Amino acid sequence: MNWTRLAATLMGLTVLLHVFGGGPEVYDPLQAALSDPFLAAFAAVLWHMITLVLIGLAGGLWVLAQRQDPALEAILSGIQLGFAALFVSYGLSRLGTLVPMSQWIIFLIIPAMTRFGQSRRKNQ
Repeated sequence: MNWTRLAATLMGLTVLLHVFGGGPEVYDPLQAALSDPFLAAFAAVLWHMITLVLIGLAGGLWVLAQRQDPALEAILSGIQLGFAALFVSYGLSRLGTLVPMSQWIIFLIIPAMTRFGQSRRKNQ
């Protein structure tokens, strides 16, 4: 089994969840709550930037599934671990719980799967 390809697939699913689940759950209410046109536009840019980053992560993981590239793995994993840290720190500091912002889980699982997949490639 190619664990890195599976990680890329999970990131692709994360993109779909972000767009189709996060849109109605977070993006639409955020846009409705922001009465200042500048802030609403800025929030839209940030939302879509995250979408592009997630797509880039999925593509990068797909490339990584084809070959070993420690630098690419470090960059992709570093971004995801940074995302996980943000979700954990803001979940705990602002909400007092990790439950509502459980996205940190996927941003820990995918780098772990990637690391496992890349380490198995070395042994083959």
